[in-house]
Amino acid sequence: MGGIIILDQFTKILIQRTMELHQSHVIIKGFFNLTHIHNPGAAFGLFADHESSLRTLFLTIVGILAVILLGLFFRKSPDKAWGTHLAFSLILGGALGNLIDRIWLGAVVDFLDFYIGRYHWPAFNVADSSISVGLALLVILFLKGKGKADRDFLFQESG
Repeated sequence: MGGIIILDQFTKILIQRTMELHQSHVIIKGFFNLTHIHNPGAAFGLFADHESSLRTLFLTIVGILAVILLGLFFRKSPDKAWGTHLAFSLILGGALGNLIDRIWLGAVVDFLDFYIGRYHWPAFNVADSSISVGLALLVILFLKGKGKADRDFLFQESG
């Protein structure tokens, strides 16, 4: 988790120090650019058009609540549930990385810009990637039930 936060913040600081806002560098023509943007909204720019002070406050509170909830899930998962621990660590590290941006900047720094022709994926960052990989791992663990400890934690009956 700590490594994700450090890598995420390092890459964002590097982009901010070496590129102007909205500046773009072609890395692979027709497929990938580094583009410095600030996303004031949530994932994929959701809520970006809403009034800024309320949006920032709302998304910061949601981010803090998500981090607390993820931390509780992480602590509740058994020590032997390595897959679940890894998934929650990736998600939690990414959530904290983006929460740091939101608290300090009021927006999240994004810079990984993939596209094919005119079809464009919303720009993202290391934290977003970590969250996506962690969620994918949780889905795989849930669907496959890999590992007894992961299966017991993910499939426990609510009482």
